Amino acid sequence: MRRTKWSQSGSSATKAISMSVAVSSGLSRRTLLGLGVTALAAPRLALGQAARVLRFVPQADLAVLDPVFTTAAVTTNHACMVFDFLYGLDADFRPQPQMVDDHEVSQDGLLWTMRLRDGLRFHDGTPVLARDAVASIQRWGARDMYGQEVLARAEEITAPDDRTLRFRLKQSFPGLPAALGKNGASVCPIMPERLAKTPPTQQITEMVGSGPFRFLADERMVGARVVYERFADYVPRPGAAQSRLAGAKLAYFDRVVWNIIPDQATAAAALTAGEVDWLEYTNNDLRSMLDRNRALKTRLTDDLTTTILRFNWLQPPFDNPAIRRALLGMVVQSDFMTAAYGDDPAAWVADAGFFTSNSPMASKAGMEALSSRRDVVKVKRDLAAAGYAGEKVVLLQAEDYPALKALAEVAADELRQVGMNVDVQSGDWGTVSTRRANRGPLDKGGWSIFVTGLSNALDPGGHLGLRANGAKAWFGWPDSPRIEALRQDWIAAPDVGVQAALCADIQRQAFLDVPCIPLGEYRGLTAHKADLSGFAPGAALFFGVKRD
Repeated sequence: MRRTKWSQSGSSATKAISMSVAVSSGLSRRTLLGLGVTALAAPRLALGQAARVLRFVPQADLAVLDPVFTTAAVTTNHACMVFDFLYGLDADFRPQPQMVDDHEVSQDGLLWTMRLRDGLRFHDGTPVLARDAVASIQRWGARDMYGQEVLARAEEITAPDDRTLRFRLKQSFPGLPAALGKNGASVCPIMPERLAKTPPTQQITEMVGSGPFRFLADERMVGARVVYERFADYVPRPGAAQSRLAGAKLAYFDRVVWNIIPDQATAAAALTAGEVDWLEYTNNDLRSMLDRNRALKTRLTDDLTTTILRFNWLQPPFDNPAIRRALLGMVVQSDFMTAAYGDDPAAWVADAGFFTSNSPMASKAGMEALSSRRDVVKVKRDLAAAGYAGEKVVLLQAEDYPALKALAEVAADELRQVGMNVDVQSGDWGTVSTRRANRGPLDKGGWSIFVTGLSNALDPGGHLGLRANGAKAWFGWPDSPRIEALRQDWIAAPDVGVQAALCADIQRQAFLDVPCIPLGEYRGLTAHKADLSGFAPGAALFFGVKRD
């Protein structure tokens, strides 16, 4: 056996400012409740006025609690507080053991034996057992695209004893730790077996994990506030400094209060006046104002998020691959990035392919499809040759995400320039995310195209935009046997070099099949009080953050 041993030893002035901005923005009374941080936090703070509280404004309300049920980034951030994971990706996106103490792999690679760390406990006081992990993996694997690969390759997943987890595989799977510790949407949360037995088609609302923070259901106010408290019995991984989702996850705050403030100007006013401590995202137009305040700091996040134009393969006109390919000639990535993320070249990357440009899987293969000279007349000619005859194109536009709204506006303009009949359907993100699940024709509430960001475009394992298994694929339902075959080869590849070569082939094929079009990559702009430090790269993670 190959054995891997891991031994990594509110003031009135503030309310006046916020109310003024809110009134001018037309915000509802329920939104304004999110600004009453002092009053809303009072019940628990009465237990001790010295309690350390971090007041945070997320990018959106936490509409769905169950991280297996949605790919929403805000739910993933929530999951990383409440749950822990068998493995975690470090700052270099390498999987490291987290709840796992050590593992053994048989010489043929078909038997993995993992041992859980001792002393792990759930928030309800029960011990974390191997059978909890088995049930959690099975539920996650029924929905997540990478999880589906885990289940497909497993002959069986068993718990021989309370601390031992065993995978008996049908074929070698070198990337098993990377799958179990995947970053971004649809992480694999380990929860008690009684919850993990919930059918994957049914949402879980009882949040019991073993992570560094407990979710306080009785203090949640939908549309206004979400509250967490430090889990006193959390067992950090010993001897390993925190690195993204790996290592010791140390909680330095007793409570974390998420205040839901959809309007970014109102959120910036609350930060300026000291009502909140940290904004997950803020608008580039507000940066200069925030930077003038020495008590605050703005910074671009380290990780890149890929933005895409996503097609519906089930409905005309984008059921026609020649029409999808023709639109490659209209996209100017710098136009999309400037409109959504401003003029600072450090904030975004143009000339970006299907894989995040700072990933080992990034490739320039086939990029001439996006980097060659843009020619509107040629695109019109190519569309006509492909059979486009003025069919309506329904573009979904999210009004409550300024960046996504700007991306959609540029897309609509470019589509119209090349002669497409565009019907922009606007709504909040909840409405857009619900409608994009509709597989029906346009007159039955269907859609043609939308824009979005993908936080996990690092490789084919977790890339939602490149899963191309038809009806089982992500919204848009592309069907490309060639992309799927290459993806399977990538999962079974023995090393990074072979994987990178396969990703170049996947990208070439993606430019032929066009499941989506990359629009560029961006770094989110976050703002917080200057006395906060310890932020992890990428997503909003709350362990490691401290007040200096």
